[in-house]
Amino acid sequence: MFLTSFLKKISSSENKPQPKKVDNVISEDDVLISSVNLPSWKDGTVWSTPLRSQPDVNSECQEIKETITDLLRMVKDPEKPNTLADLQVITDESVQVQHFEGDGYLVRIDFNPTVPHCSLASLIGLCIRGKIQKNVLERIKLDIVIAEGKHSTEEEINKQINDKERVAAALENPNLKELVDSCIAEEE
Repeated sequence: MFLTSFLKKISSSENKPQPKKVDNVISEDDVLISSVNLPSWKDGTVWSTPLRSQPDVNSECQEIKETITDLLRMVKDPEKPNTLADLQVITDESVQVQHFEGDGYLVRIDFNPTVPHCSLASLIGLCIRGKIQKNVLERIKLDIVIAEGKHSTEEEINKQINDKERVAAALENPNLKELVDSCIAEEE
């Protein structure tokens, strides 16, 4: 008798459509984490509040951009008593930040030498790189370039200031390192 009623229940349930199982739910603003690793269904608060799987990337990019821009405003020009911001070598539009692979960021800095034949453009790029590497802790891939059309040898200088080996070799020179350090030193 027990077996007969059990078989009736199985056959009657086969006719009913099975509810669909949803592992991930996507709303307009939030991406929810899969239900596999969430606490028990008995914990109602977990199910009533959505959990974000990623932080707000745009605000983080904006924060990194502002931090880098503020740092670069204080870098001094190698031959003049002014800062790069005073000379319009670096502006608010010079820094671009984009999210990249997990928790990394791509940072591109376009700087504008004071004259198209500036002999210290590579040194300015080296100072910019030094200031950022010394002060920014986030994982970043840094590209420093001369703004397009603003220098007569921009392509060559861009290669120099973005080549790790050339940068390392330049900073091994004690005179050059001292000059870079004096340009990026914090004012007291």
